[in-house]
Amino acid sequence: MSLTTSVAFIFEHSGAAIFAAASINFISSILKLGVRNLLAAELLAGSLVADLHLIPAFIIFEFGNIESHHDLMVGLVVGAIIANIYTLVISIVESAKLKEEF
Repeated sequence: MSLTTSVAFIFEHSGAAIFAAASINFISSILKLGVRNLLAAELLAGSLVADLHLIPAFIIFEFGNIESHHDLMVGLVVGAIIANIYTLVISIVESAKLKEEF
């Protein structure tokens, strides 16, 4: 869900979209802390990278000069999108590995 709301921010620069993406991704990161799966460390790392992109982008959106930092915000959100795609691919790989074991 963080991936889709991040993409929504790219198309319409809305504070609600970037706040939703950052908060959903942050909650997802917290939920991944206690997981002990095959690729849990990689999933957590990808989620934390997205957090480290979305939270500063939201702070810049709310408290910075949007016109002068527009490219920086979009770049941070694109970085979060790439991190979320990486996490999605790792989740698919992990699911495929778990199916082979059964």
